[in-house]
Amino acid sequence: MIKTFREILVLPVIVIAMGYFVDIYDLILFGVVRIQSLKELGLDEAGIMHWGSIILNAQMFGMLIGGILWGIMGDKKGRMSVLFASIIMYSVANTLNAFVTSVEQYTLLRFIAGIGLAGELGAGVTLVAEILPKHLRGYGVMAIAAFGVLGVVAANLVASVFDWRNAYIFGGVLGFALLLLRFKVRESEMFMHHASDDINRGDFFSLFKRKDLFIKYIKAILIGVPLWYVVGILVMFSPEFAKTLAIVGEVKAGMALMYCYIGLSVGDLASGILSQKLQSRKRAYTIFLIISALTVLYYYSLQGASAGEFYFAMFLLGFFCGYWALFITMAAEQFGTNIRATVATTVPNFVRGSVVPVTSSFMLLKDSLGVLGSGAVVGIVVFTLGFVMLYYTRETFHEDLDYIEA
Repeated sequence: MIKTFREILVLPVIVIAMGYFVDIYDLILFGVVRIQSLKELGLDEAGIMHWGSIILNAQMFGMLIGGILWGIMGDKKGRMSVLFASIIMYSVANTLNAFVTSVEQYTLLRFIAGIGLAGELGAGVTLVAEILPKHLRGYGVMAIAAFGVLGVVAANLVASVFDWRNAYIFGGVLGFALLLLRFKVRESEMFMHHASDDINRGDFFSLFKRKDLFIKYIKAILIGVPLWYVVGILVMFSPEFAKTLAIVGEVKAGMALMYCYIGLSVGDLASGILSQKLQSRKRAYTIFLIISALTVLYYYSLQGASAGEFYFAMFLLGFFCGYWALFITMAAEQFGTNIRATVATTVPNFVRGSVVPVTSSFMLLKDSLGVLGSGAVVGIVVFTLGFVMLYYTRETFHEDLDYIEA
């Protein structure tokens, strides 16, 4: 009985958490080595910011496409099929990143890696949410998110010790090693229970054909955009913000990302525990979103601060954006099992992909409003949308997930 319990409940959480760790390592690695790698490819300061934005957007656009492909596959063929195929794709792409000789090659491989990376979290969260009993699934997803986001710490440490090319190789090797552990994880019985049913599974376009599903879907996406505004703008371009804020001391993007993701890890634990204590996903999410907005204001007030204080702000930004686990759980719990993987995979990747319009808007407004003004305008828009959509999102803490969308 103990062995069965561990195999059914504990092992999937551990393996999915490790998968998300590798996913985050590979996802964030470009942000860590952006300046170093693009300098080596012959770009000047202006080129680094320009091509850095293009490559980041290519990676995130790949995640938008991958989110749809893997989501549909997860509902049609099973959650495990996605976990095997996606890790192979992004591990190969990240290994090949070590051998690029031009920014065009770099962009293409980050796009392919983005497609692969899109499948990891959504399929994993769906699997765990369907395996665990409802009073434990919040803890399961919390553990996945809290451990997984530490991948950025590993990315920063590896990149600080090894050359950026070797850092990509290390990520590829981690992925292939984890692939072997996937063979010990079973498919969701909830999925298998409905696999033979004569129902429409993985119909992505049904989310746009039915008004009720469309509204739920849009709300599920927009409440998460503020998190990736913080990571994709304030943290990813922290050296540029630090220069504008006249921060005393050198600020490195890799260090900023590391402190932010340490905060995210702790915040995911804190928000998950708060949700369990309050018996409410929505109330815990609201508390964290409010404090996250206040922390962004603190970030913009750091004129002339020290690098140490700036890095502390990175940690605070991460901590109060530590509602990623709640966000994914709420998205998965909003929909039936015949479309749950599609939603749980596309929603976080659409949020990650929101970095494309968010960064594009930031870059477009930067020339006229400056770095701070542009960032502030974009931030006001995304946080306002987040609060409004969260207000109209229903509570899902006590809901049974064993149902289908007719």
